[in-house]
Amino acid sequence: MTSADFSGQRHALADVVAIPVTPFAADGSLDTAAHRALLRRLLDGGVRTLTPNGNTGEFYALTPEERRAVTELTVEEAAGRATVVVGVGHDVPTAVADAEHARDAGAQMLMVHQPVHPYVSQDGWADYHRAVAGAVPGLGVVPYVRDPLLSARSLAALGESCPNVIGVKYAVPDAARFAAFARDAGLDRFVWVAGLAELYAPAYFAVGATGFTSGLVNVSPSVSLGMLDALRAGDYPAAMKTWEQIRAFEELRAAHRSADNVSVVKEALASLGLCRRDVRAPSRVLPGERRGAIAALTAGWSA
Repeated sequence: MTSADFSGQRHALADVVAIPVTPFAADGSLDTAAHRALLRRLLDGGVRTLTPNGNTGEFYALTPEERRAVTELTVEEAAGRATVVVGVGHDVPTAVADAEHARDAGAQMLMVHQPVHPYVSQDGWADYHRAVAGAVPGLGVVPYVRDPLLSARSLAALGESCPNVIGVKYAVPDAARFAAFARDAGLDRFVWVAGLAELYAPAYFAVGATGFTSGLVNVSPSVSLGMLDALRAGDYPAAMKTWEQIRAFEELRAAHRSADNVSVVKEALASLGLCRRDVRAPSRVLPGERRGAIAALTAGWSA
């Protein structure tokens, strides 16, 4: 198997990689009706790549059963309209089991959350991803890189041993480091996805990224897709107009080490009547006095 076997999946990563929220009902359970409606809104808005069980989907707050339900629901709604990239993680057996479930459910790719174990070696990082990728050789695999200490050599070696590791979600907030890392690991070997969303997308596209992740896309698919169109065209002034439009919203999400990252998105969706604002600990619902500001920032954004 060569990387050419994954041309469709590679193409899907060079896009807006949407990270859908996971709506909760009043009793705290998954709100599957709202979830389906939000996914259909993304699909109808032109989104072509979906990542259920991402951080904006509160991956670490979901039970194993909920993660699988979210995967199945997303694959059902995508129904050939979008590529599904399922987030997996935790310990190796859990990540492998969720990867195999994603495969059996009909997903096309995996996004592997960065290991959260306090002791992560370079070799151990590669072994972790190799175990997941090796369990599902027919799925494209995308490591989520947030550690600035990870070496490009480790990623290159992983790609050498696992042809299905086809992309990288790079979320270290340093464009110069990204440019060097991508070239040292293999600029053309992997699809490089700017993992810090719209605020970093212009800088990362300028040095090699061809896709970016987005939580904001839940609120306004047209805003995110408009930025993508501008970046693909090399029209950086137009992309930066979008950047200016969404800057305050994204800065609220990023503040205090992203403490309210999901809460801000769900608040915007609640202001539109699309889902409840509920999040799970350790996130928190935004205080009442801050809610109006979110609605004001997104007023006038088209769907």
